[in-house]
Parts: sequence; structure tokens; C-alpha cells
Amino acid sequence: MSELHPQLQQDCHHLAALPSGSLLLMRNALLHWFILVPDTRAQDLLDLPAVQLAAVMADCQRVSALLKGPLGYPKVNFAGLGNLVPQMHLHILGRREGDPCWPQPVWGNLAQGSDWNPQQLAELQVVLRESGL
Repeated sequence: MSELHPQLQQDCHHLAALPSGSLLLMRNALLHWFILVPDTRAQDLLDLPAVQLAAVMADCQRVSALLKGPLGYPKVNFAGLGNLVPQMHLHILGRREGDPCWPQPVWGNLAQGSDWNPQQLAELQVVLRESGL
């Protein structure tokens, strides 16, 4: 894992190393909000070489499958913003009708929730392993 931007370190738990980069989880436990940080110095997803872009997107698809499968979300939001944190990072989060922001976007609308507790993180680690992530 390359060094994370201080804001990502503050806001996230490190969950796993994936083929294309690091998988993080936002500390706000109101939603399963994953962040993939590709191993690159590029700032924008579309600047990646084709082979690396394909690997990043494959990992994003795997996280989406986790959200839609074992974690039970019917909808997945995906974005690569990077306006406040220049290090490339991709947001992959589960959404469902009735979640704390539905139907609005989470950005700017998600209330501060409690952090994931150690037991929840351990259970999520098991789900990740069982899902092949």
C-alpha cells in the first residue's frame, strides 16, 4: 500500500490489499462506503494506462458484487471525485431505499454516524475473505 493522504487515513479503516490497490472503509457506519485507492501517482482514473484501468475496474466490480450480494444492497453508487483529496480514490457504496440519504446523493447529505466497532470490522473482514476480496 502506498502512503495514504492524511484525510483518507483520518476518515477510513484499511480493510485489504487488492490487486489494483488498497480497499478502505469510511468510518461512518450508516452505510457500507468503500474507497479503493489505486496504486498510482495519477490523479484521475481516466489517465491510467489501459491495463491498469482494467485492473482497477475489475476490483471495483468485485466490491460492487460484495455490496449487492452478501451485504444486500440493491443499488451501488460509484464515483471518483478527488476535489478535496488529490490522491486518486474511488468511492463504491451501497444504497437502498430508506437509507439515511435516500434518494439524495450521500455527498453533503450523510449525517455523522458512529464508527464501525471492532466486532463489525471483524465480521466484515470475514465477509471479504469469503467473497474472495
